[in-house]
Amino acid sequence: MEFPAVADEVAFGCDAFRIYRSGKMDRLCRPARAPTGLDPVTGVTSKDVVLDPGTGLSARLFLPARSAPADPSENNKKLPVLVFFHGGGFLVESAVSPLYHGYAASLAAAAGVLAISVEYRLAPEHPVPAAYDDAWAALRWAAEARDAWLADHGDGARIFLAGDSAGGNVVHNVLIRASFQPAPRVEGAILLHPWFGGNTVVEGEDEETARDMGMVWEFACPGAVGGADDPRMNPMAPGAPGLENLRCDRMLVCAGEKDWAAARDRAYYAAVSTSAWRGSMCRGGVAWAESEGEGHVFFLQKPVCAEAKELMDRVVAFIAGH
Repeated sequence: MEFPAVADEVAFGCDAFRIYRSGKMDRLCRPARAPTGLDPVTGVTSKDVVLDPGTGLSARLFLPARSAPADPSENNKKLPVLVFFHGGGFLVESAVSPLYHGYAASLAAAAGVLAISVEYRLAPEHPVPAAYDDAWAALRWAAEARDAWLADHGDGARIFLAGDSAGGNVVHNVLIRASFQPAPRVEGAILLHPWFGGNTVVEGEDEETARDMGMVWEFACPGAVGGADDPRMNPMAPGAPGLENLRCDRMLVCAGEKDWAAARDRAYYAAVSTSAWRGSMCRGGVAWAESEGEGHVFFLQKPVCAEAKELMDRVVAFIAGH
């Protein structure tokens, strides 16, 4: 005997959250808040800063330890500034969770950057585009050096954007927005396993997974135009802003070989590479890094594995311009 569907049966579920057909969502794990201060493992010091009291936008800043340079003339050399956006499907996770605190601290130490991990607003309480608006505000805040750490230690001429999964999607959308509104120069963008989608699957993409992720996108962004073909989710959709509008000098796109997002990420990399984007016309303008045998954002769960270390080395080299 078949039972009729009930209003709040689960429409999509994973380890982090459940979405019901009624429109309700349960967050299944609420991460602890990692403490700020000096991390004895990395030598990085962190603090929390409110960027916009009106919206509640905040960020966690990470300042690496400075060793004495071999060349005394570099004593006062300032650090590149990296603005980071965490993943979580626009629905979960936090810049201050142990997972993302640990990654940002490790990245700041390894790359020698002043990192700003953005605590953007989450859906469904704050539907997309709130996350994009917060990311844009954070980039402008960073460029204006409104904090003493930024003023004293940050090189505003060397700004990088980075993000994983939904955060990688945020990076793309901030770079597009920068083409249409006054924005600071962004030297480089690092898209770590970025989340893109579309109504029609691309080669190598699993149809069921694509459908599920499209539903998650529409839940996070109820105003999506065309579902997963909304240009913010599908940068190659008809009517999407051309990729020549990306406003950064260099780009690194990363994926895991067994990542559910890998097919879309490869398609994105190929589209950027063949576009009229100014970086695609320069040697090394857009680079690709694929982690053999690894899944989605594996480097967060397995930060000390060989592949995670290799990926970190690639990111560090990219920031250094190598």
